Amino acid sequence: MNFHTVREARQWASLFLEKHHREKQVADFLLIHHLQWNRARLLADLREPFPPERADDFVRDVQAHAIDGVPLQHLTGKESFYGRIFKVNDQVLIPRPETEELVEIVLKQIDGINQPLTVVDVGTGSGVIAITLKKERPDLDVLATDISEGALQVARKNASLHQAEVCFYQGNYLKPLIDKNIRADVVISNPPYIPLHQKDQLSEVVKNYDPSLALFGGEDGLDAYREIIRQLSAVKKKKTCLAFEIGYDQGEAVAGMIKGSFPESSPVIEKDINGKDRIVYSWIG
Repeated sequence: MNFHTVREARQWASLFLEKHHREKQVADFLLIHHLQWNRARLLADLREPFPPERADDFVRDVQAHAIDGVPLQHLTGKESFYGRIFKVNDQVLIPRPETEELVEIVLKQIDGINQPLTVVDVGTGSGVIAITLKKERPDLDVLATDISEGALQVARKNASLHQAEVCFYQGNYLKPLIDKNIRADVVISNPPYIPLHQKDQLSEVVKNYDPSLALFGGEDGLDAYREIIRQLSAVKKKKTCLAFEIGYDQGEAVAGMIKGSFPESSPVIEKDINGKDRIVYSWIG
């Protein structure tokens, strides 16, 4: 397919996406990606000729998203998180804006603590949490675990990209730390928390393209929390901050688990920007 101008390519893509019940603005994101422009230039230079050598790849990506539901981030290979661009692929969960709020809460909890702190990001995926914490607080000793070697490969690339010194370990939740007798001042995690019985309710973009390991937390969605909380006793220090991202209806259950295992704790349930329960955190004594 050939386009005479950028405007013509944009119009075709927008109509094609709309026809397949996709968001029309994906056309702009793909144009910016393939032309290597920014949005300001795209809007200013719509009358510019469309490079014929870019047409086939652009059309292929528009069709892949519109027809097959391939996520935009998998087509461009990147996503923004906390003001930085990270590499993503089908081995990792695409970072969500709500997770930025989890990072923000942990940064607030440790604000003013000037002693060296060891932080572990459990189930790191693309590494966005661990790397962001290291970039925002370079004094932190940041470790990250994931059971998936494919995910860790992406995370290591992102750490290198952002020149963030993070130690990555392959293993199940906190087990790599237990094996190495490492204690943590902060344990942060956005674990898999979707119940298996909700799989059919997910959008095809999530269900077909995000890795199942990063999505599903057993029959009730709580398996990962149970295991991390169980393992925490072998990892925590005299005082350790535990912070989880959760499903919108899991706040009371996760807070109850923490309280049940650590009776002296006072778990706090925080809502996200949309007013839904999204984070549970507590200092564990």
